Amino acid sequence: MIRLSAFADEISPDLDEQLAVLEREQIAYLDLRGAWNTNVLDFSDEQVRTIQEKLAANNIQVAAIASPIGKTPIDRPFEETLRQMERAVTLAHTFSTSYIRIFSFYPPTNGLESEIDLPMWHQEVVDRLRTLTAQAKEAGIILLHENEKDIYGATVVRCLDIMQSCEEPALRMAFDPANFIQCGQTPFPDAYEVLRPWVEYVHVKDALPDGKVVVAGAGAGQWREFLRQLQADGYEGFLALEPHLAAEGQFGGFSGADLFHQAVHALKGLLEEMRWEYS
Repeated sequence: MIRLSAFADEISPDLDEQLAVLEREQIAYLDLRGAWNTNVLDFSDEQVRTIQEKLAANNIQVAAIASPIGKTPIDRPFEETLRQMERAVTLAHTFSTSYIRIFSFYPPTNGLESEIDLPMWHQEVVDRLRTLTAQAKEAGIILLHENEKDIYGATVVRCLDIMQSCEEPALRMAFDPANFIQCGQTPFPDAYEVLRPWVEYVHVKDALPDGKVVVAGAGAGQWREFLRQLQADGYEGFLALEPHLAAEGQFGGFSGADLFHQAVHALKGLLEEMRWEYS
């Protein structure tokens, strides 16, 4: 049986509304990215306690700390990233999750997005990720690298490069089909076949060939076939809804309660069609 989670800040910035919608949709986990228009790493200790209390009262658990770690230029000093990592580890322990979502940094450009000189930054990316991974391993945490557009690990080849260069069980993939489509990649079967050994977590959103985000099964992500392959492979992890149906930005997206319901309905429909049990 797999488990469903959601980036609940896509529903509303208000935590109470987030939890009410999750309860209505019968989703018992969330990817903690933000509340009250505040990023997860910027929560005060008082806000953390409030979230703990409200989650417990609503029988909802945290599936992952959806941090923005690694969504910074690769040539920026690394010290701030290390401080972010310390805070993320503390939050992961506080909310009893083993997962922290990360990224692999923005390479600098020389004025044109297509002119990124990636090879020269390979070692710096790998060194930083190895440092973060060692920190996570010591804390009993698994880092989930999300394939995000414009970062070093935006494409299948570079994701593979990261996984093979680090080769550490504490660093795995948060596989996002829509992000691959937006980078001109084919998520299934191409990306999945290459990255399958490292896929630990799956983000649920789809996209049309032009990059417009749609519900799972309505785009070019081959979601039916992808889910069937996951099932055949014995995948038992999370499917985390990150709809981005109303807006998407560098550090998050938004759908609202009604569009979020459409995203949930589409995913559950696919799972029920193939008789894959979920909780």
